[in-house]
Amino acid sequence: MQYSAFAVGALIYAAGAVHAWAVLRAPPKLKLEYMALWPALYFGLTLAIPLLAPPVRNMLKTHIWISFRTGFGQSVVSVLAVVFVLATAAAFIYADTARAASNGRFPEASFAAYAAGLGVLLAQALLVRRIEQDPMLRTRIEGAA
Repeated sequence: MQYSAFAVGALIYAAGAVHAWAVLRAPPKLKLEYMALWPALYFGLTLAIPLLAPPVRNMLKTHIWISFRTGFGQSVVSVLAVVFVLATAAAFIYADTARAASNGRFPEASFAAYAAGLGVLLAQALLVRRIEQDPMLRTRIEGAA
């Protein structure tokens, strides 16, 4: 589920960037900087911090484990909730791009924020993989099914 959410989120980001590239009146260098370079920094930070900082990693792993134990991500309703959140974020990017196309202000905050969210999604997916490989938790996961 987590890898699927990340993949859908990344595709939404790519579609938003392609759309923005076509409709925004800005030099290509500026577009590249604000849709790829700065967002890549935010993505990298929000990916690295949960993986490299033990307190943050432990908090996120605890959240993931609680979510698993309560069934989030394992039912149709929870999957639809994730899709709804991703679609809402996509709508925000498109709306912000449309406003920018009409008033000339570049929507750099939208791309940076969305990229940061993608970093958290990927960190969560990688931590889920670690949880699944933990021998003690693996028996609890398999016993829950």
